[in-house]
Amino acid sequence: MENKQSPFKIRSNFSPKGDQPQAIKELTDGLNNNLPHQTLLGVTGSGKTFTIANVIANYGKPTLVISHNKTLAAQLFGELKSFFPENAVEFFISYYDYYQPEAYVPTTDVYIEKDTAVNEDIDRLRLRATASLLDREDVIIVASVSCIYGLGSPEEYKRQFLVIDKNVEIDRDDMIRRLINIHYVRNEIDFSRGKFRVRGDTVELIPAYHDHAFRIEFYGDEIEKITEFDALTGEIYADRQKISIYPAKHFVTSKEQLGDAIKLIEDELEERLKYFRNENLLLEAQRIESRTRYDIEMLKEIGFCAGVENYSRHLTGREEGERPFCLIDFFPDDFLTLIDESHQSIPQIRGMHAGDRSRKETLVKHGFRLPSALDNRPLFFEEFARLIPKVIYISATPADYELDTCNGVVVDQVIRPTGLVDPQIIVKPLSTQVDDLLELAKERRAKGERVLVTTLTKRMSEDLTDYLNKVGANYP
Repeated sequence: MENKQSPFKIRSNFSPKGDQPQAIKELTDGLNNNLPHQTLLGVTGSGKTFTIANVIANYGKPTLVISHNKTLAAQLFGELKSFFPENAVEFFISYYDYYQPEAYVPTTDVYIEKDTAVNEDIDRLRLRATASLLDREDVIIVASVSCIYGLGSPEEYKRQFLVIDKNVEIDRDDMIRRLINIHYVRNEIDFSRGKFRVRGDTVELIPAYHDHAFRIEFYGDEIEKITEFDALTGEIYADRQKISIYPAKHFVTSKEQLGDAIKLIEDELEERLKYFRNENLLLEAQRIESRTRYDIEMLKEIGFCAGVENYSRHLTGREEGERPFCLIDFFPDDFLTLIDESHQSIPQIRGMHAGDRSRKETLVKHGFRLPSALDNRPLFFEEFARLIPKVIYISATPADYELDTCNGVVVDQVIRPTGLVDPQIIVKPLSTQVDDLLELAKERRAKGERVLVTTLTKRMSEDLTDYLNKVGANYP
């Protein structure tokens, strides 16, 4: 069952027990037999994470693990990273600590500007996730529903990356220009992630997705030395022959693409102005013209603007209504998808588009955004389903969707690795429940044990406590 050619190597002091070996075998066989949908029905505490870790190792393909909230995603990320210390286990969730989306409330004429607080560490992890997918085959990405939201084109992202090789001649000034083109910022004082500094024939930079800094030393047009070091202490980690620098942002475009996009934005603006003026909506016309022209000037001058994602359709050359690129597009064709707590994750993925669409339609209608902003959206559920070739749903209580989609291919994992089973449940009639409680309590008392009684409400607890005290059940 073990795939000797797999790039994934599990490191664990434990081996599969209970129902785990059989579940691992059945799921792996299903993947090898090209089953597109399977469900792992595992009770709480049965070791589902260890099971899927073994399935990932056996299958040997890049894997996307989706969780329905950030906390559970972080827990999964930590567990899988401990199982695969030699492989690229990455984390991809929303990078906002605080997010107030752009919105307009027509009834009160209140415009709410987009306000965010970006978590720099999570942004670095997101960039490292996409860089790993383009660099390596042994990649596991643990993601939230953020994975179905728009990103830049993976092809353009890959085309823009910069290879710095000691064996290849490159002009220092040309390298600096290329770093600026992929959104790295020159800063001689604040040397931090996504920035670089120049000291004579030496260029130092910290990639946007990396913890360490790199020092590139030139001799004329030749690179004499590449050093990886600690940006804070200066400690040298290693000499490198070659490094790859990926863009500091996911939305990157070439000059040619940017020029074409600006032309398309200008054309769309003219159409929208014509529509508003014909409808005598002069306020809306003024809004959309002032905002869009300002954004166009920013794009011309620095290649970026606030809310650039709203122009993503034009910047990536997509047609109207065409789905946006997302994290899934960075995966190869034969990747594996695991959806944790699928009974909650699937409805969450299904519901993302409607709320986003409603808010943006209001912005477009009242002249705050061009209609193309509607194409900066999360995937429809049907689009998402078409993008994942092989998927395993993981849940203790799978919903109808998973069961119907799997056509009965459900792998049970009921017996825990410890051998412990759920306690026996006995249902007593309502008419004699208090008498039954007293009898059972006496049995426990005779063995020197304690009894915990739970009720539906606080009031019921108080009444039951009073009654038990009256009948002498308050044992010393």
